[in-house]
Amino acid sequence: MLLSFRSRTTLLWGALVALLVTSSCGLTESLDTIISEPLTTESAAVHPTNTVTGDSSIAVFFTDPNDPNAADWTGGPDEKLIASIDAAQTSVDMAIYSISLDRIGDALLRARERGVTVRLVLEQDNLERSLPVQLLEQGLPIEGDRGQGRMHNKFVIIDGREVWTGSMNFTGSGAYNDNNNLVQIQSDRVAEDYTVEFEEMFNDHQFGEGSPANTPYPTVELGDLSLEILFSPDDGVEAHLIKLIRNAKTSVTVLAFSFTSDDLSEALLERTNAGIKVRIVLDEEQASSNTGGEYLKLKDGGMDVRLDGIPGQMHHKVLIVDEEWVAFGSYNFTRSAEIRNDENLILAHNPALARQFLEEFNKIYAQARP
Repeated sequence: MLLSFRSRTTLLWGALVALLVTSSCGLTESLDTIISEPLTTESAAVHPTNTVTGDSSIAVFFTDPNDPNAADWTGGPDEKLIASIDAAQTSVDMAIYSISLDRIGDALLRARERGVTVRLVLEQDNLERSLPVQLLEQGLPIEGDRGQGRMHNKFVIIDGREVWTGSMNFTGSGAYNDNNNLVQIQSDRVAEDYTVEFEEMFNDHQFGEGSPANTPYPTVELGDLSLEILFSPDDGVEAHLIKLIRNAKTSVTVLAFSFTSDDLSEALLERTNAGIKVRIVLDEEQASSNTGGEYLKLKDGGMDVRLDGIPGQMHHKVLIVDEEWVAFGSYNFTRSAEIRNDENLILAHNPALARQFLEEFNKIYAQARP
């Protein structure tokens, strides 16, 4: 028996996506080679899709807490993910810090009923929430982390060729009350990278510091889009971000839910002193409550730092450099994310993609207070 929906179903989306997937089954090329359509970006509002010149392998979806539809929990990025789950033919692997949206649970159960292999990895502390308990009772296999840190990943792998990741937890607040991103990447190599990370946790119970650095394709080229695939604590993510900041020539733009990293703060201060334009928006609650938070240090260092202006959380973890590089994923700019938690981050080089995230920054920046 399927779980109840909180709002309308996405069966129509599923049917449409399934038709598209079925129509492409005869292609023999790797998805990594198919670069024909523009990048797409959408917000939680039901608006026409905005397009920019770029790569068809990636689509970006942003939440919009200010949209009227958000109050009804409709039109959000979760519906796009559900459509892809409904189109899954062989497998759905999900590693998510927190899940409470019943309709995502329903989509997972529908997939299982179609014969799709469905597996989940969750943060141990969230296993006792209502939806995970129901999914376990329905027979879905779920593994909790066993480390001292958090299983803070947020990603889904579908049919070994499609990855969804970003900052959004699969909760009502994450999809409709908070500022978040959810990114869809169609690439068999990226999917293989994430599958290796998933199976370390699900099959081998390797979490945190016990997780090996063994990503098959650390760098993936998709036409004019270059992706560096990073996992924490395996890959020393902070060093990659510091290098990116120190190479900035014109600008560094940051959206950070939690910011406690002294080293990242120092790198931003160096760039500010070198005349580089640095703008930052932080989550207000985190900035005022975090032990070791960098808010005052950043502000006193002469940077343009603002606190978000929405009742929900400014939950992005985004770094944009020179309007052509963008880092996104589950990785907060904290020491815990670097050395203890299981995290994922993508460092992408593509001006069109960076502009989409910059547009999101500008919207949040305009609402924030100095």
